[in-house]
Amino acid sequence: MKTPLVIFGAGDIAQLAHYYFSHDSSYEVVAFCVDAAYLEQSSFCGLPVVPFEEVADRYPAEGHAMFVALSYAKVNALRKAKYEAVKEKGYRLAAYVSSRATVLNDGQIGENCFILENNVIQPFVSIGNNVTLWSGNHIGHHSTIADHCFLASHVVVSGGVTIGQQCFIGVNATLRDHITLGERCVIGAGTLILVDAESEGVYVQQATPRSAVPSSRLRKI
Repeated sequence: MKTPLVIFGAGDIAQLAHYYFSHDSSYEVVAFCVDAAYLEQSSFCGLPVVPFEEVADRYPAEGHAMFVALSYAKVNALRKAKYEAVKEKGYRLAAYVSSRATVLNDGQIGENCFILENNVIQPFVSIGNNVTLWSGNHIGHHSTIADHCFLASHVVVSGGVTIGQQCFIGVNATLRDHITLGERCVIGAGTLILVDAESEGVYVQQATPRSAVPSSRLRKI
């Protein structure tokens, strides 16, 4: 028997989450929810959309799991906030790990993770909570990805890398081995990072910092 699942969100990522959970998991999606201020439709993907403020009345935490299906907006701060709000309501947060991913780290994957097809996760990798790995990434051995990160497609994380909380790493970026990214770093598409990256930095192309921009500016990316 599949576990009933409510998805937070009603956009593209929520639609994708519905597809993946419905086709390749032990969960059955039964509803969506959004904050009442953003409730614009009563159904999505053929299922009810309810206000988040009322979700516990309709779909109690005792019998339902939840998944927060949001993007990297505001350097993952929005997804982090909703993840924490769902936990405060007492829900167990589901994780999706594609059956088409190669996962060799003995299940060291947190809750509310979204790990899509063709990811390669090598032994001794640790992945925190609320992490998104879009399709086709390589996560090298003994690497650590902290909570609330988002890695776009075809990122190469070499062995022994540490990625701090709330980082965003763009398509085709490459991180050399045994380096550390501070928290809330933004790594641009195709960027090669060869040295440690300071927290809240924005890096593009050949690991060149665009400047130590303040976190308020980072949130606009």
